[in-house]
Amino acid sequence: MLHVGLFTEVFHPIVNGVVASVEALRCGLQREGIDVTTFAPHAHAYRDDDDRVIRFPSLPLPTSSGYRLCVPYLRERERARMASLDIVHAHSPFVSGWTAAAHARRARVPFVFTYHTQFDAYAHYAPFDERITRASMIALTRAFANRADVVIAPTHAMRERLRELGVRTRIDVVASAIDGARFAAGRRSAALRAQLGAGDETTHLVLAVARLGREKNLGVAIDAIAYADERVRLAIVGAGPHADELQRRIARAGVGTRVRLAGAIDVALMPDVYASADAFVFTSLTDTQGLVLTEAQAAGLPVVAVDSPVAREVLGADARFTPDDARALAAAVSAGVGGAAGATRREPRIDRRFELAVYAASVHGIYASLLPPAAISA
Repeated sequence: MLHVGLFTEVFHPIVNGVVASVEALRCGLQREGIDVTTFAPHAHAYRDDDDRVIRFPSLPLPTSSGYRLCVPYLRERERARMASLDIVHAHSPFVSGWTAAAHARRARVPFVFTYHTQFDAYAHYAPFDERITRASMIALTRAFANRADVVIAPTHAMRERLRELGVRTRIDVVASAIDGARFAAGRRSAALRAQLGAGDETTHLVLAVARLGREKNLGVAIDAIAYADERVRLAIVGAGPHADELQRRIARAGVGTRVRLAGAIDVALMPDVYASADAFVFTSLTDTQGLVLTEAQAAGLPVVAVDSPVAREVLGADARFTPDDARALAAAVSAGVGGAAGATRREPRIDRRFELAVYAASVHGIYASLLPPAAISA
């Protein structure tokens, strides 16, 4: 049986797009009959229910997030598990990734890297010069990607971006997957609408789902509400370091009664959250794919997105695209939710590109291309 190691800097209980992508790949590969071991940082007070998840010791980062710093140490039994890997697949260019790269070189097994995050777009979090940090992140991405036998990019736009950064190795485009049927099955809830700031069916609830970080560009959505139809309400679901600044932005825009920072919501409830909204808004210009776009489409929500190559590639013609401008975004949102609340809902749309089976089979095919036939059939 083919044995694959997934090395990630973030995993459960953290909730974000990288974790969702890694978990989807792990489940999809296992359904294909592949033995998968996941290597991730230890998470304080969290216990895995799967012995095929191996946790590196970890240290807390000097931030309020749940992210941890990997310590690349494993016990003898865990090192033996790593030694049996046929494929090493990294999902981060940091400690877990370099541990994966070093093992792949020593063991002479194929090394794959999935490019989930434009780390140079997060340079503003560094406690020193932002320009130096951005240049360092670009150099790190280039050096790490060029060590891989194959880099997986979730969109063609990101493949082009990697080429611009100087990545010369093979790059295959494979979109990350979601459980589309789960989001299509969400139920509209008056209680959830009230929790999200839409007290009755005369208001139009526009939903954004994102980490509350500067790179997500949520300020333009907040400012847009001041220019939108007065029946429009905006709920932003997510947590993050930019929450206080966004709350101040809400106050400056004078939309305190129309915009709600709803915080993080249990992932089990998210299909119902989508189903309880009337439209979805996406403002990020830094996402490599934006899984929330696919979730919104699967839930049957009309989408208004700030125009970007990634958003156009994921959404196709099935969206309203606007410039990165509050008035333009407000006009598009108002047009998108015209009529009675709930009347804009569409039939759930589950694009085959984002199906779990397609994702797993495509990545499995990449593995197969790197191994002799005997190894695949073993």
